[in-house]
Amino acid sequence: MEFVGFQLRNNLFVAPMAGVTDRPFRQLCKKMGAGLAVSEMVTSNSLLYGSAKTIRRANHTGEVAPISVQIAGAEPAMMAEAARHNVDNGAQIIDINMGCPAKKICNVMAGSALMQDEALVGRILDAVVAAVPNTPVTLKFRTGWNLANRNAPNIARIAESAGIRAVAIHGRTRCQQYTGEAEYDTISLIKTLIKIPVIANGDITTPEKAKFVLDTTGADGIMIGRAAQGRPWLFREIEHFLKTGEHLPPAKVTEIHAILQAHLEDLYEFYGMETGFRVARKHIAWYTRGLVGSASFRHYMNQLPSVEQQMQAVNDFFCQQAAESEHLKYNSEEALAA
Repeated sequence: MEFVGFQLRNNLFVAPMAGVTDRPFRQLCKKMGAGLAVSEMVTSNSLLYGSAKTIRRANHTGEVAPISVQIAGAEPAMMAEAARHNVDNGAQIIDINMGCPAKKICNVMAGSALMQDEALVGRILDAVVAAVPNTPVTLKFRTGWNLANRNAPNIARIAESAGIRAVAIHGRTRCQQYTGEAEYDTISLIKTLIKIPVIANGDITTPEKAKFVLDTTGADGIMIGRAAQGRPWLFREIEHFLKTGEHLPPAKVTEIHAILQAHLEDLYEFYGMETGFRVARKHIAWYTRGLVGSASFRHYMNQLPSVEQQMQAVNDFFCQQAAESEHLKYNSEEALAA
């Protein structure tokens, strides 16, 4: 797929997620079949450029191109400077966050809160596009601020006029957060209104749902977020289904064990042992979510004090799973407890 001047292996995108889409996760998703992975959002506040968190979020060493970095903020000049700063540090695509519904972002009129002020949206987009004229700029936003104000079509037209090269739209309003079901009618409408690529996002959890969303909206691609947490092989499953109409065999326990082991080792290396150990807990929880015996395993694992014990617990758990079945066994009660 050709996307904003880059050739991608497919039209499957990893959604930017704060605290999730770090370099290890992006690299893993690309390896498992994603065409593009967008970084977790980086602040536009230049006072924080030197912070350990911001430096880590801007670390793309060894990452497969293209490098897409999402910036967040509410002040046009600061957003423009953030775009220049990240391009100077390796970003090949700048993505603007107008989709995050988190209170700490919206309370400062950033993220999806910006959709309340269309004039400000236009000024931000104009400023960022002008700041990095040789770098494609994309935009992620929601269907609107609330159900009574679904102004995504207006935002999409503003974006195209400003020179934004592609848009990704989450099928919920800001007020919905992640509750209820995503709706795709607004995305379908936007696809008819603008000529730049439109990426559909929201509730895409299976190969069948991916095909349904593409067929329903006419979107140029799909963006997957929460469904890929602990299940990065979802991208290859969708890629195969879209190409062939057939399902890949389910991943074996031994392969999933190996994927998780490599992911944990990458986290330890990327963050350092102490922070990596803490970050790893949530990923282990996602990989084991809904599995038979996983609730008691996670309770035990979260009490462990060292990287070595954490890794040993993971190995023991998956070895036990493999001894009982070639494929993972899910339990409805465990899934509710996950």
